Amino acid sequence: MKVFVIVPAAGLGTRMAALSPAKSRKKSPTKQFKELGGVPILVLTLRKFAAVPAVHQIIVALRLDEVAGFRAQVEKQFPEILNKRLEIVEGGEHRQDSVASALKQIAAAPDDIVLVHDAVRPFVTPEIIDQVIKAAQQHGAAIAGWPAVDTVKQVERTADGALIKTTIPRASIVMAQTPQGFRYDILKKAFDDATADGFLGTDEASLIERAGLPVMVVMGSPRNIKITTPADMELAEFYLKTEGIL
Repeated sequence: MKVFVIVPAAGLGTRMAALSPAKSRKKSPTKQFKELGGVPILVLTLRKFAAVPAVHQIIVALRLDEVAGFRAQVEKQFPEILNKRLEIVEGGEHRQDSVASALKQIAAAPDDIVLVHDAVRPFVTPEIIDQVIKAAQQHGAAIAGWPAVDTVKQVERTADGALIKTTIPRASIVMAQTPQGFRYDILKKAFDDATADGFLGTDEASLIERAGLPVMVVMGSPRNIKITTPADMELAEFYLKTEGIL
């Protein structure tokens, strides 16, 4: 069995840019290329998977104009990532397009495992990665998740804002994280069916759910954050300091 890792990183990071001055927004790098401790977030993320012995190959999906520059940067500064047969492909407008582009580059057997991980979740641990791989092997599909700690309300949108309809018990809610892991044959068919039907999901698990197949949840971590806003960057810098990197 081989493990492939897909990292969709073609997004523009508009929520990060939205809180930056409009004048500097054009010059500011997209969130996956912002630096923590002098290293791009994307590289910090890729290093986590490059250090996992079970990982056979890493495929990163970028915007076309970023491919050559990132490849050159990795070759010059971060060669340890190349040891995992790093492949860089052109991503698409949506996450689903980027993952589909990466899937086309994978020469996998039906029972090989494909992990999909957010480019800006650099604090994933080897334990989480290992547990998702094992659960995907056993059940066909699995994600990392963290129990909801806030009270969750279902609302109805109105012209004046939002109206609460009901309170959802927290015991039945988890906050989805990545990696999300799947047997190759299951993920490929789910993507093919979604493409044929013109369906756009919010994550890979939603495509598996749509097919009526079970998706297991393994315990993630409150530190396995997705860096999306400037406030997340501040928290990420704190986490790096506690890991002794900064």
